[in-house]
Amino acid sequence: MLDLLLHPVRLRIVYALSGGRTRTTADLCASLPDIPKTTVYRHVGLLADGGVLDVADEQRVRGAVERYYRLRQDRPTIGPEAGESMSPDDHRHAFAATMAVLLSEFNAYLDRPGSDPYADKIGYQQGVIWLSDEEFTETAGELQKALRKIAENGPGPGRRPRLISLIQFPTAEPTDDSPDGLPDQE
Repeated sequence: MLDLLLHPVRLRIVYALSGGRTRTTADLCASLPDIPKTTVYRHVGLLADGGVLDVADEQRVRGAVERYYRLRQDRPTIGPEAGESMSPDDHRHAFAATMAVLLSEFNAYLDRPGSDPYADKIGYQQGVIWLSDEEFTETAGELQKALRKIAENGPGPGRRPRLISLIQFPTAEPTDDSPDGLPDQE
């Protein structure tokens, strides 16, 4: 499942179908114009064969069958157990795929006619916060609770999909020789 889902093109297809959206492969190609159509078709097929996508509907269009895909509700995911069993190289690969998707999605947004980062309230910032493991666990739980409330939102009046990425990792290894457990800064 890691190999199936942790691919930049497949992740972008999953994001494009999130929120209960149903789309044809042609719709996906139109929403991912920076990816060659043959590549989108191939990766949709892989996701469908891997149990991530369902065919929601089929319609005949000019003699061909057009399939409408959606994310399976019971689709396989990369849960905590999989994350725990991942090697450092698996994590490098996953992080690289995630960053590639983030960069591709941001560039696609900026390349759209009429994109207006200020009016669209885009945001990106990075900073260091100091938390104990207990404080981090509590904060992560609060964030998950807040995001869970809106995670199941679907398309609706005034709504548009927004990609949210949260990344955290320790920046220094704690040591016993400093009062706060972190290396002294020079």
